[in-house]
Amino acid sequence: MQLTPKVKEILSWYESDNPGTKANLARILMEGRLGGTGRMVILPVDQGFEHGPARSFAPNPAAYDPRYHFELAIEAGLNAYAAPLGMIEAGAASYAGAIPTILKVNSSNSLSTTKDQAVTGSVSDALRLGCSAIGFTIYPSSEYQFEMMEELRELAEEAKSVGLAVVVWSYPRGPMLDKTGETALDICAYAAHMAALLGAHIIKVKPPTEAIFLDAAKKTYEKSPVPEIGSLSGRIAHVVQACFGGRRLVVFSGGEAGTADSIQDMARGIHKGGGNGSIIGRNTFQRPKPEALRLLADIIDIYKSPVG
Repeated sequence: MQLTPKVKEILSWYESDNPGTKANLARILMEGRLGGTGRMVILPVDQGFEHGPARSFAPNPAAYDPRYHFELAIEAGLNAYAAPLGMIEAGAASYAGAIPTILKVNSSNSLSTTKDQAVTGSVSDALRLGCSAIGFTIYPSSEYQFEMMEELRELAEEAKSVGLAVVVWSYPRGPMLDKTGETALDICAYAAHMAALLGAHIIKVKPPTEAIFLDAAKKTYEKSPVPEIGSLSGRIAHVVQACFGGRRLVVFSGGEAGTADSIQDMARGIHKGGGNGSIIGRNTFQRPKPEALRLLADIIDIYKSPVG
């Protein structure tokens, strides 16, 4: 595998990491149709835990089978596939080495009333299954945010010590935030920065809106306004800036169910704003496979195009 100059540059950002971790980051960055570009499209399938099987897979019954998701990610030429323990175990041997995998090591469910997640996988599980990285969710603003950060810190230290990369889902939610606050620009940028501070190699956040939620932050944003805040690309650029001046990989979720056109428009905004790509689940696997493959091909073509 001949690394591209762009991938070598990205690996240079992670100055404390050992060769094993950098090799696993390189595996993800060099995989699929976007390999070598510094852009990524990742398939996450943790929705069965989060929302239940019918809400996740009934729109496309083939997706009840964990092997379907391996095949979708491979056929689409994606960079990686992320899922909880049981999903990856169900296809681990059949698809070993076919695509980099990310073991999601904590999960929530819709039967809970607390903004927290249980640890449901381990670093040893990730090594046993040949994963390139672990994935972990934190909820900045939750009553349990500090415990989640402490859990992440311990798991990330262990993962890095054995050469695995760390992907952090940073989703603000809790009693002080309403729906507007969860995706407000200042809150999204803050959440992304927290993930960087906690040692994430790849950071996942939701695409931010134009709203500024915190009163204290409003004063700062008035004095130092975000260029082109009215455009998605301008807001994406600000979130990327919040991640060590763009020296951490930042990918954005696919959002709520949308049309193919709206999903592609989002990818254009992410690409123009300097984001590293999309991590898109339900908007692909809930479609019939031919339709999902067309949509993913279109998204990849957007990320392969010149920024403009």
